[in-house]
Amino acid sequence: MKRKRVLVVEDETDIRELVSYNLTKTGYDVVGVPTGEKALAAAKDTFFDLVILDIMLPGIDGLAVCEKLRAETKTATTPIIMLTAKGEESDIVTGLNLGADDYITKPFNLRELIARVQTVFRRTSSESEPTKQKENGLVGEAISVRDLLIHPQRHEVLIDGQPVDLSATEFRTLVLLAGRAGWVLTRKQILNGVHGKNHAITDRAVDVQIVGLRRKLGKAGEYIETVHGVGYRLKK
Repeated sequence: MKRKRVLVVEDETDIRELVSYNLTKTGYDVVGVPTGEKALAAAKDTFFDLVILDIMLPGIDGLAVCEKLRAETKTATTPIIMLTAKGEESDIVTGLNLGADDYITKPFNLRELIARVQTVFRRTSSESEPTKQKENGLVGEAISVRDLLIHPQRHEVLIDGQPVDLSATEFRTLVLLAGRAGWVLTRKQILNGVHGKNHAITDRAVDVQIVGLRRKLGKAGEYIETVHGVGYRLKK
């Protein structure tokens, strides 16, 4: 089996080398870089299966790097785990809203970081299997709800034939809701479906992502209904 390739973006040399060493020991091919500029250059030249991205970087910060990676076709769906020394909900929610898949707060336990990496790879692996895709609403066929047309495998959303630019997290949230249109999904179900079961993300992040998703969908954003005290559903 081909070894997974991981890009570690961390300006503190000791942390970067420690994370890289332990990921390599676990069986991954690892490239470590100290700045956002070098991260973007590396991602442009090489395909990575995962990016571990520190938020506080010299020059271009991690949030800007995340946004730029999501804007490029090659890296639009590459999983991203953020590292943050702040642990502030605003930074975490901003990163998740930009399309990051998970986060871990410094100082962190290396075993926890490895577990998060493995969880991301398990989720992305299961999403590539047709049977799992169908179970999670990530079917290969286009999903049509009202004037929304969603192509899961092409990572494309059309409203009346016009494309809508969504982050990876927003896209997975919409696919999850559309795959169960008419059904109410709790915030926990949405978190588990989008980020996997072993996450440390708060319900607040779901609310923020839904706000961003509705805004980008424009008038079609009204199809996402808030069920107070429970969660959300996409109206048929």
